Amino acid sequence: MRVEVVYENESLIFESEVPTTISTILNELDIPSSTVLAVYNDTIVPHSSTISEDIKIELIVVSSGG
Repeated sequence: MRVEVVYENESLIFESEVPTTISTILNELDIPSSTVLAVYNDTIVPHSSTISEDIKIELIVVSSGG
């Protein structure tokens, strides 16, 4: 399967032969999961979501502060 990840105006490609989670993809791409929200079809999806087909997800950078 092929997952296109749009992150900070760049398209990154992740490929895998087996189903995987968004969390695993973020880890493989060296993107800290605590800094982004994953969006698929205009819906925020949990990082624990399993991906088993070709898709495109967008990562929205979140910020925190006080």
